[in-house]
Amino acid sequence: MPQVLQCADRQLDLTRPQVMGILNVTPDSFSDGGLFVSVDAALIQARQMVAEAAAIIDVGGESTRPGATAVSEQEELDRVAPVVEAIVRELPVVVSVDTSKARVMSEAVALGAGLINDVRALRGQGALQAASDAGVPVCLMHMAGDDPRSMQKNPRYTDVIDDITGFLRGRIQACEAAGIPASRLLIDPGFGFGKRVADNLLIMRRLREFLALDKPLLIGVSRKSTIGAVLDRAADERLPGSLALATMACQEGAHIIRAHDVAATVDAVKMCHAVMTAS
Repeated sequence: MPQVLQCADRQLDLTRPQVMGILNVTPDSFSDGGLFVSVDAALIQARQMVAEAAAIIDVGGESTRPGATAVSEQEELDRVAPVVEAIVRELPVVVSVDTSKARVMSEAVALGAGLINDVRALRGQGALQAASDAGVPVCLMHMAGDDPRSMQKNPRYTDVIDDITGFLRGRIQACEAAGIPASRLLIDPGFGFGKRVADNLLIMRRLREFLALDKPLLIGVSRKSTIGAVLDRAADERLPGSLALATMACQEGAHIIRAHDVAATVDAVKMCHAVMTAS
């Protein structure tokens, strides 16, 4: 497993847990939809997250919440491209593009994005080839089925950890066959993506088992509905639950924590790491 990930012309230190700041340039994301649809608003938010020590800014132009409206390739590109270009130009941070579309991957990387974050694990048309050609690291996420809009319709597993591990192993093999080196791959078990509350809790309890795949581990738990179900909190009241899960993830070996609330998450992760490495 690499200790430093080369993300285009920028490097990501994996010797300590890093925080990926979420920047949704969408009108309909579940927690922050509509807040950062203009380039100016998105850039202000990116500046703030970098000031709060985000190591990565993850730019997404299509909501993946259940029931969200699909957007065309061109519309997603129109949302994402100017934001990626502006952040790369102005800020010393790794920029990730959160997309499943081949052309969006290619054009975002051409504009300086250094990481592809795909909820469909490169199963979309042309995505494997686009990611191979792009030459940047790729995060492969597990999701039940192949469409976020229907992923929560009766998801079932034989053993949720074994099933996710088997899926991710298969996608790693597909990537290697397509010419993507193993050293460029990250994994994400997909907390909240086609999982019941019990499944998500088990993912967290057994998170360390995914390290057997020998890939950097990314986890996104921020403001997710499982927190709402357990704590009976609305999306804007889930920071304490999000921080509890982020700390657990760090303790269980996660390398990257994807979060809306960067400053608080950085503090939680930094404190956890300090305890874990104390001698």
